[in-house]
Amino acid sequence: MKILIVEDNFVCRNLLLNMMCRYGECHVAINGQEAVDAFKDSIDEEYDLICLDIKMPVKSGMEALKEIREYELRKELKSFKYVKIIMTTILDDDKNIIGAFKEQCDGYLVKPISSDKVTELLTSLELI
Repeated sequence: MKILIVEDNFVCRNLLLNMMCRYGECHVAINGQEAVDAFKDSIDEEYDLICLDIKMPVKSGMEALKEIREYELRKELKSFKYVKIIMTTILDDDKNIIGAFKEQCDGYLVKPISSDKVTELLTSLELI
């Protein structure tokens, strides 16, 4: 599995990287714009999963989520598949949770994130 971890906080990024590296090849981005750029640059070798923080500089995770989903809709390759996107955030309120699912995220994990929660969600998304 090819995974993109998008997190601006060094400690959170490394914790998530350590959890996810056992599931596949991991790349990192530190803001939403880097995430969108990495996603678009990887179309030949698509990501299977993006773990996307909501609150980040330059471009928020919600903005990146929306832009990625819009890009996917415009893509016309028959082999193209939609990437699974999990929001990873400290924001545990209805507005952010509902907003993320409205923009078509596939999962939502509230920090602190445990490996058990990651495994459970990846299993439910049929990624492992």
